[in-house]
Amino acid sequence: MTLAVLPNVICVLRIALTVPIVWLLVAGTHDLTLLLFLIAAVSDALDGWLAKTFDWTSATGKVLDPLADKLLLVSVFVTLALIGLVPAWLAAIAVGRDVIIGAGAGVYRWLFGPLDGRPTRPSKLNTLVQILFIVAVVGRAAFPAVPEWSVLGLGALVLVTTVVSGADYVAIYVRKAIGVSRARRAAA
Repeated sequence: MTLAVLPNVICVLRIALTVPIVWLLVAGTHDLTLLLFLIAAVSDALDGWLAKTFDWTSATGKVLDPLADKLLLVSVFVTLALIGLVPAWLAAIAVGRDVIIGAGAGVYRWLFGPLDGRPTRPSKLNTLVQILFIVAVVGRAAFPAVPEWSVLGLGALVLVTTVVSGADYVAIYVRKAIGVSRARRAAA
């Protein structure tokens, strides 16, 4: 095993952390949930940094990293909504964005071919804001001294960045589809 697989190993560990994080949330053990979620969040930054810094990118990593992110964030958002710490409508918007992006990518691949799956800047910002929001929500549940305004403000940012990021992906898919369609017509 070479060090080049380290980012992928970290992604797999992040996926594995999803189960205990959800279980601890349901059990109401918010302090330990917060610790594990912070470890998962740091691992996301670490695997990306390692892959870019040392050119340890791989086709597997390009699938594993977003999968790990989505699995963790969707699972935690749904769980937070189910236990009443996050409004169900906000969790539905966050999850709905990922469903729309995934469905759009699938339809694009089916109709037009391969799609460059690199995350956009709005998407990266959205992921960061979602992570910060979850940290604030779980932090407030664990330590009531965390101010409620921080949770409300980050919740509003989650709403805005989720909508902007989702619309950005839809616009990208539409632009690329139009370009491919025009190229196909010109070649015919």
